Amino acid sequence: QVQLVESGGGLVQAGGSLRLSCAASGRTFSNYAMGWFRQAPGKEREFVAGISWNGGSTFYADSVKGRFTISRDNVKNTVYLQMNTLKPEDTAVYYCLQADGGWWPPSRYDYWGQGTQVTVSS
Repeated sequence: QVQLVESGGGLVQAGGSLRLSCAASGRTFSNYAMGWFRQAPGKEREFVAGISWNGGSTFYADSVKGRFTISRDNVKNTVYLQMNTLKPEDTAVYYCLQADGGWWPPSRYDYWGQGTQVTVSS
């Protein structure tokens, strides 16, 4: 019954910016931590960013720290990923995840969106 819908992906040149959104429904959004993951062609899925239930704590992969910002709006039931200074190696399908509790990291990874494609050209 949980539904997560990503949007905001697209094609951008290196150095550019994109903002991804993930709209959630099906259970009380503000109870749960949220996160972003990505999967590049031919590679394993990897963690990008996570955020606690109230936005008080954020976590980032070293590869994106200082360039990406995760945030959430518990009124709009939406989590965002602001991506700046994009690099070709950021090219991937980006997925949002709803955790099984309010804190990051989750103990289960059951609820995923369908993903949105981000392509960064050089």
